[in-house]
Amino acid sequence: MQVNGFFQKKRFITVLSAFVLFTGYTIWSFAHLSFMKKVPVTERTAEKNHARGSIVDRNGKPLAVQTTFYTLSVTSKNVPSPEQFVKDIAAIIDIDEKAAVEKIENTKESPSTVLKKRITQDEHNALTDMFAEKNYRNFWRMDKVPGRIYPENALASQLIGYMGTEGNGLSGIELSQNALLSSNKETDGKTQGTDEEKLRSTQNVYLTIDSSLQYKLEQIAAQAMNEHQAESVMLIASYARTGEILSYISLPSANLNDYTSYPAEYRIDRPAVTVYEPGSVFKIFSVAAFLENGSITPDDSFKCDGIYSRKTSGGERISIKCLSSHGYVTAKDALKYSCNDALAQMSETINTDTFLKYLHKFGFGEKTGVELPSETKGILKDQNDRLWSGRSKPTISIGQEVSVSALQVVQAATVIANRGIKVPLTFIHRITDAEGTTTYTHETAPGERVISESTARYILECMETTARSGTGTKASLKDISIGVKTGTAQMTDLSTGKYSTTDFIPNCIAVFPVENPEIVLYIVIEKPKGETYAGRIVAPVIAQAADEIIDYLGMDRDQAPSFEHSGYVTIEGSSPIQVEASVPDFTGRPKRDLLSLLKSGTIKFEIHGEGWVVRQNPPAGSPVTKDMTIELYLEH
Repeated sequence: MQVNGFFQKKRFITVLSAFVLFTGYTIWSFAHLSFMKKVPVTERTAEKNHARGSIVDRNGKPLAVQTTFYTLSVTSKNVPSPEQFVKDIAAIIDIDEKAAVEKIENTKESPSTVLKKRITQDEHNALTDMFAEKNYRNFWRMDKVPGRIYPENALASQLIGYMGTEGNGLSGIELSQNALLSSNKETDGKTQGTDEEKLRSTQNVYLTIDSSLQYKLEQIAAQAMNEHQAESVMLIASYARTGEILSYISLPSANLNDYTSYPAEYRIDRPAVTVYEPGSVFKIFSVAAFLENGSITPDDSFKCDGIYSRKTSGGERISIKCLSSHGYVTAKDALKYSCNDALAQMSETINTDTFLKYLHKFGFGEKTGVELPSETKGILKDQNDRLWSGRSKPTISIGQEVSVSALQVVQAATVIANRGIKVPLTFIHRITDAEGTTTYTHETAPGERVISESTARYILECMETTARSGTGTKASLKDISIGVKTGTAQMTDLSTGKYSTTDFIPNCIAVFPVENPEIVLYIVIEKPKGETYAGRIVAPVIAQAADEIIDYLGMDRDQAPSFEHSGYVTIEGSSPIQVEASVPDFTGRPKRDLLSLLKSGTIKFEIHGEGWVVRQNPPAGSPVTKDMTIELYLEH
């Protein structure tokens, strides 16, 4: 009995000792956690590795870089004094105090209420210091989330795109190149590799655009948009031989650092997704198709009497008006004066399927394939389309009944600039890994031959003539050759289904220098107010933008051809100049015959130079409109 009592006593002491030791350890652990831990238990860090590659311009200037943001949340029912708490955080971060207090009061049953997203590191540090000072504990939380800083704000914003709060791209290059930029390699939903391997998998994307040139051209585009009170402006500059896009502008645009607060129209990637009828700009591609097919020759003449009027085999009457009666014109003259009548007549010489085949080869009705997440195919209907009619082919030839994107027009122009071969456009200059090693460099892919070199050369000559003495004279440059084609397209009135009498899309395509094309430049102004004639409002912007590009790239300015003449111009008679319903032909008139016109109060004349008139704008035969300006260029 004594032995049993001894063992019972010993067992009691052992259990008591274990209990004391356990209790002591628990108290020590609690004290250690309470007094030694510096980071509040209410701060959480994202578990996933969210490293993301950068987007930079062709020279390495940062356009989108990785950063860290924080999201502040609270357990509403545990906030001791919502008014005071919100007042304290409002002293550090930008927050609507009244709305924040109401949010806390109305979410008492919610386990977590978000008060503020995209808190910066500095704001995070200031908040945690304040929380410690005020002894705010156990009801707030700050979650670390991946973030993006866009150093150039709204520059090329639609191209760069935007990254959402979950760390994935939502638009632009951020979306289309998300797999390259993201650090996570996923297979069947499972992240593969170590953290180090995942970090190394990030890629940096070097865009083709030059941010400095982009900024300069955006200023020019914005000035044009404001001056003409336009709804939007698109401007694209591309290397003609490589297809690398130097500048990509869509205005209005949104600041990427505050992207979601902008209206939807500021976020539209217009050059890629907006479709419109290009009007007379399209004529260079139509004429190229006619020539390449052998349907016409450069020497063929077509009589323009001011209107194209035909009756189809089905009895349908087709009527297409022209700006004036141009008389007999060649293809070059037709482009120079933008003659609708002549183009419509040319369209009669080619089989419809053959004509459409050439337009498809130029890239119309097809996506260009650029590295953007959304791109339109445009609209190029065929004879099986229910809307096809007897007037469709001649109408398409002048740039109506066909819808294009700005990117399609630029890519089609590379055919003209590259001796008949189409060059694919691209926004990716090169790609590097996280250590800076180049993993990809853009190399121009062999393009498809669309037209012969001789046809391309002839179209360039026509475009140069248009810039020198046709509808695009305001785009001409003094010391470098340039070829242009302008167009003023009527927009469709959605309420009537007919062409609007007030809404237009003036646009202009340019290639320079003509002898050895380096740059394709294109501008579109949507719904300008007041003056809408493309030769007056977009051609000058082309000249201004081309000058900027030439100076920035250091291009040779001595490439413009010089023209000589004897100085003697034959003048038929000496009758006074009469300006009535249409603009007369001033060619060959001496300056003394023009002086009387300056006193006329109905039309404004601008006379440049001395001697005799060698060219004019607008061309002879154009209808006279109220408050119009006629420019006359004189040389000895």
